[in-house]
Amino acid sequence: MTTVVRWRPMGQGLEPWVGAREIGDIQSEVNRLFDQSEVNRLFDTFFRRSAQGALPERSWAPGADMYETKDELVIKVDLPGMTEKDVQVSITGDLLSLKGQRMESEAVKPEQYFRAERWTGRVERTFQLPIPVQTDNVRASYRDGVLTVTLPKVEAVKPKEIKIDVL
Repeated sequence: MTTVVRWRPMGQGLEPWVGAREIGDIQSEVNRLFDQSEVNRLFDTFFRRSAQGALPERSWAPGADMYETKDELVIKVDLPGMTEKDVQVSITGDLLSLKGQRMESEAVKPEQYFRAERWTGRVERTFQLPIPVQTDNVRASYRDGVLTVTLPKVEAVKPKEIKIDVL
């Protein structure tokens, strides 16, 4: 039989872990700190419930990668189950915004589901651009469920090679 042992720094040695007692203490402390009205307030704030108690429509934030090459900033966003017509891309200052809608592909009644994990509904994502870009030359393409937005860097931030003269 293996025993879980709690390590104590500063030469205090090892002592067996008494998990149930410590977990009970933690739960009691959490219950004391957050009475039920506080938990409800946090939940309502997190989900932005209205005064009538209805939850607003939530939006889905798809996964994305942002990286730079020598001449461009590139953003790739996973948008499975969507087409280029379902997505709008805009740029304002140093913010690139992505908005769209992913609809159900079939009409299935909620009571027919055993499991429903795929997200449908509104899609929103905003990216703060880390470097200045040429907003007039931004390109976007969509292939195999991936949106690729290519933003050319302004000349001032492109690396410039300096030739060293031999004297």
